[in-house]
Amino acid sequence: MSQFPAEDEAELLPLLRQLLTSIKDRISSAPSIECAEEILLHLEETDKNFHNYEFVKYLRQYVERSLGTVVDEETENNARGDGPHGVGSGHDTLIHAVTRSTRESDEYKQMMQTLKNTMIMVVESLIDKFEEDQLRKEEMHREKQHGQSDGHYTDNCSDSDSSFNQSYAFIKQEQLHALAEKLDSSQPREVRWEALQALCCAPPSDVLSCESWSSLRRSLSAALADPDSDLSDKVLRFFAKTFSSSPLNVTREIYTSLAKSVESHFLSHKLNFPTDSTGIEVNRPDISRLLKQMRLMNDFQKEVTTFWIRHPEKYMEEVIESTFSLLSLHPQHGSTSLGTERTLEPVHLLALLDVKATWFKKWMHGYYSRTVVFRLLERKYKSLIVAALQQCIQYSESCEHFSDETSDVTRSAEQQDTCPAQRSSYTGRELEYAVFVHSLCVLGKLLIYTNGRKLFPIKVKKRKDPVSLTDLVVTLINIMYQHPKPPHSDASRTDSLSPSTLVMEVLWTLCERTECAAECLYQTPVIETLLAPVIALLNGQQAKLKSPGATLTLIADALARIGNTDRGLALFLYEKNLVLAHGESTSAADVIVQFTQRLLDKELPSLGQAESSHTLCGAFIFVCRQMYNTCEGLQVLRPYGLHNAIAAAWKKTSSLSERVTTPVPAASAATPSQELQSMLIWEETLLDSLLNFAATPKGLLLLQQTGAIKECVSYMFSRFTKKLQVSRCEKFGYGVMVTQVAATAPGVVALHSSGFVQVLVVELWSALECGREDIRVVHPKSTPMDPIDRSCLKSFLSLVNLLSSPESMWELLGQQTLPNKSEYTLREMPTSIPDLIDRLIAVNSDAKIHSLLNYEQSHTFGLRLLSVLCCNLDSFLLLESQYYICSMLLQCQRENVTEPDGAEGEFIIDSLSVERNHVLVRVGVVGGPSERKLPPRALQEGADPYPWPMFSCYPVPQRYISDTLKTNHSKQESEINAFLASSKNTEKDESWMEICRRQYCKVMTTKPNILTGTVLAGFLEEVVAHLSNNTTERFFLPAQYEAEESSVESAVLSSIQQLGIHICLRYGSYLKQLKDDAEQDLTLLLKHCQVFLSSQRATNASELTFLQDGYPGHDWLASTVFLIMAGDMDRALRWLLNLSSLLTSAFIWPARIHASVHVPVEISGSGIPPVYWCTAHYVEMLLKAEVPLVHSAFRMSGFTPSQMCLQWLGQCFWNYLDWPEICHYISTCVVMGPDYQVYMCVAVLKHLQPDILQHTQAQQLQVFLKEEPIQGFRVSSYLEYMERLERSYRSVVLTDMRHIRNPEEPIQGFRVSSYLEYMERLERSYRSVVLTDMRHIRNPVA
Repeated sequence: MSQFPAEDEAELLPLLRQLLTSIKDRISSAPSIECAEEILLHLEETDKNFHNYEFVKYLRQYVERSLGTVVDEETENNARGDGPHGVGSGHDTLIHAVTRSTRESDEYKQMMQTLKNTMIMVVESLIDKFEEDQLRKEEMHREKQHGQSDGHYTDNCSDSDSSFNQSYAFIKQEQLHALAEKLDSSQPREVRWEALQALCCAPPSDVLSCESWSSLRRSLSAALADPDSDLSDKVLRFFAKTFSSSPLNVTREIYTSLAKSVESHFLSHKLNFPTDSTGIEVNRPDISRLLKQMRLMNDFQKEVTTFWIRHPEKYMEEVIESTFSLLSLHPQHGSTSLGTERTLEPVHLLALLDVKATWFKKWMHGYYSRTVVFRLLERKYKSLIVAALQQCIQYSESCEHFSDETSDVTRSAEQQDTCPAQRSSYTGRELEYAVFVHSLCVLGKLLIYTNGRKLFPIKVKKRKDPVSLTDLVVTLINIMYQHPKPPHSDASRTDSLSPSTLVMEVLWTLCERTECAAECLYQTPVIETLLAPVIALLNGQQAKLKSPGATLTLIADALARIGNTDRGLALFLYEKNLVLAHGESTSAADVIVQFTQRLLDKELPSLGQAESSHTLCGAFIFVCRQMYNTCEGLQVLRPYGLHNAIAAAWKKTSSLSERVTTPVPAASAATPSQELQSMLIWEETLLDSLLNFAATPKGLLLLQQTGAIKECVSYMFSRFTKKLQVSRCEKFGYGVMVTQVAATAPGVVALHSSGFVQVLVVELWSALECGREDIRVVHPKSTPMDPIDRSCLKSFLSLVNLLSSPESMWELLGQQTLPNKSEYTLREMPTSIPDLIDRLIAVNSDAKIHSLLNYEQSHTFGLRLLSVLCCNLDSFLLLESQYYICSMLLQCQRENVTEPDGAEGEFIIDSLSVERNHVLVRVGVVGGPSERKLPPRALQEGADPYPWPMFSCYPVPQRYISDTLKTNHSKQESEINAFLASSKNTEKDESWMEICRRQYCKVMTTKPNILTGTVLAGFLEEVVAHLSNNTTERFFLPAQYEAEESSVESAVLSSIQQLGIHICLRYGSYLKQLKDDAEQDLTLLLKHCQVFLSSQRATNASELTFLQDGYPGHDWLASTVFLIMAGDMDRALRWLLNLSSLLTSAFIWPARIHASVHVPVEISGSGIPPVYWCTAHYVEMLLKAEVPLVHSAFRMSGFTPSQMCLQWLGQCFWNYLDWPEICHYISTCVVMGPDYQVYMCVAVLKHLQPDILQHTQAQQLQVFLKEEPIQGFRVSSYLEYMERLERSYRSVVLTDMRHIRNPEEPIQGFRVSSYLEYMERLERSYRSVVLTDMRHIRNPVA
């Protein structure tokens, strides 16, 4: 029989006491006995030291002694299978069986009974010992009280230091009634003390539910105000214990009692404090007592939000209302005269304890409590907000008088915030500053919410008009102007309580919320206040600022955050409500960019050298950056040439940093090293600012013209590889910027030289082929279910973005061969795009197949990439002309049959053959959504999983070609013919074109089908002939082209042009627009165009492949016109020559403007076509304004609308629209104007909006837009929409298109009056020379 020896029972008592002492905090914090039991039951799960307790170790040894033999026997029996529950050798099964057998044994039952009896005895002994200790402690305390005078309470904590020895005892109603009588203030102190002692041992729920609670409450409130600190502290301990262990229905009673007690004390005792340096002493008994009570209340305020949602709203409302009632106490007659005394209010003490109003922020966080707060503030306690607002206004007005003292106050407030135990006194000004901080934090939280802003305007003292939201923000900004610097120079110390930091936190919070910013910040007085110092400096005046450099930096920070929002940006760009010198009105954007340029050029004499530092200049450049990295912002800032100013500063800084001397060890190296570090930081800032011009198509052109594109892209790559944020205001990474840069030839060359392309290829290969080899055994990689595994999707989309444009393909692949090695090692990784194509796409040998660890997955990846690349016809022609992609795919299909050597073998249907078949059909059939049928990539259920025919040689099976479209020539065809016939023999004046446009719109909106075939061809001929003969409509010089037949015949078309001819012939044959002998005529047309355009090409020394040997792509417009003219080469050539004199040709005919002499040399040599930096730029600009969801979807996906527009427009929407819509695109741009090219793209994207949003969510936007035709789009259906866009944007879009010959727009924003003083200064310096020479005009030699 297992029994405890007597000495073991004696040993268990201290072990159990030790265990309970170790976990006393957890047990005492339990709200009920049931919770305490749960804590003990789950102690092993929650206490990491459980097995280290001596009591637990003892129990373990006792169990081993009692059951060790039984466990061994049961283990042996169950392992052999001899026992009644014999099992095999499974580890888990054996453990369960042994455990069950042991618990059913007699030894176990006997052990549990013995242990239970022994523990009962030990616990009873422990309880007896506890009662003896309690009696002894009370006796000692009474003796101590008799022999000791009033003591000083030194515990700074107002909550209880509960221990296990402080437990609850059951108490009867009669006892509580007796305690209530003993607690009466008329009783002796000793009697009240004993009653409080007994009350602290009683459960709070019993105390609050007793019939004598009302009298107890009065007695406790009286004890709180008793001069005896021990009595008041004892009551606080009772309250603290109640707060920590009772539900809200109990604690609300205690809290409201405490609040009312504090409130009555403030009402009955008029506490004052001097406003001078003496202030108040917190150790003064009455102040100390109030601080302890307020601190207990504040602790409860901050904790109650975690559980009051589980209780009725009325409980929460009582807590909130009692708090507001206390804080709304204000002196009846205000403070006395300045320099004397002021009444101490509850908010002063609360501000000392919780200076940043954390309690209020928590109350406002949840809707449940926020609703009650707003209801009470609006109905009963608006005086709280009035007082807080009054405090901020008074502080703002006193800033000028006490600026130096305020810095000291701020320093003291921070010291109090970080080291509260070190302070025992506060000056009057420190108290007022603490209340100001508290009030500012409360107001800042109120402004976030609509109901909080509805409380304004507010009437305050000494102000005739109520204070509005705008007035409040202006007041805060003025406070920031007075104290911009942290009050101490130690960088390790925070300045979280400085006025400028507090104000900036409020402004940042408002900027982050659209509605808040609209009501509070996007107001003319706010912008005027922010820019007032800037305007003063621009006008040559002194800014009224304490520290101009620091203040202006803060202003720039606020402006940048405002400009980062759409509403704020529009306010900067278009609201001309700021007044400069001579009474001129201008916009905030003009002021900011002018000031930034002055800072860059160091032309602000009124601003000292220290103030105009790199930090300040960089801050204002960052504000400009929020504008010029958007299309609409760049439109306004472009005339100022800010990109040139930043580039000049960068070049100067770069040259200076190279000339900084290397520090010598023997010399003092601190100054040169710091100077070099400062220059490097400034150089990076300027590069970063230049780089952000690449966020828009036109900005990328400006960046290219600065000559710093390679350095900027290298800088971007260094940040991109570190996964750094673009800026503090940018939500997304560099994905959009990389895609924008990759759309152009110089951009992709810069990406390649920076190492970006190589890193991208290596990362892709690592994800595709390498995997996670180190942990494959433990965690094997899941078998990919998708054609492109999720681990490779990001790399796939990055490659698509990189190779999206034909310009990038020509630069990265042009004239480069594939390695095609006879052997590849497994460790050999591709490092370039040709290597990647060789390993993943052109897998045409056993060596390449065996070099892939995941052949099917990797080759599928390559075929998917090939499919996306071939959607761009010029990219496909490049791949086909260099690598014979189609022949390779057809050969793979021929080898993928059941009988490779026989003639009757069937195609093996697998994932690779299905992918190859899809690509072959995609590149072999031309047509829009209803003109060709692309096979799916997925198998179907049923007997025939893939009903689509496979093939291994061209032509493509007829199954993939739709029936020929029937041209509908209705009777209304005569309307167009009649109009053309009526004006054939008459002189066409300027009004003829307007009539023509109206007629065109009428026909397009009623019967668009008649504008096809010969009707469309004749109509276009008449229109282009009229426009080219009209001097007002003609933009370029008329074509003077008379090529000799020999020179045309000797012209050689590139392999890309020749392959393009075959595609056009196939499409023309399908449309029945061409005859069988059309190949020779189309070839001759393209040769004529080549000869004609080559005579207008500018010579340049560019190293770009894109600019070598003429236009590298196929001339899709010439081919389209050839089809429209039904294969008539002469009509097509004549039409193209006439078109070449029109502005429209520069945008719909890419080959015509390629490296042309009609544009400046720096533009023609940039390698960036006008359709990108003009058309695509305005597409993005209009998209943001007209279809914002689509614009946001592009940004989220890292793709750009400009890349898609380049592809659509470059190949005249071939493969994306049906033939009639392609004809209507051409005719609309010719008849209505070149700006309709922009409106057309916006209309297409608007039409695709539902699909774009859906595929953005699935991370397939790029693939969807490139691979899928534009279903259901009709130009005629969106013509009215495009006309509306014309009415809104033509003045901007068409004006900029007309500047194609001189992209530098006319001087905008220049006012003679603004520069009159400057001209007068020039007059004083140079008039004697200039005017004297002018007077010699009749005798220049004199």
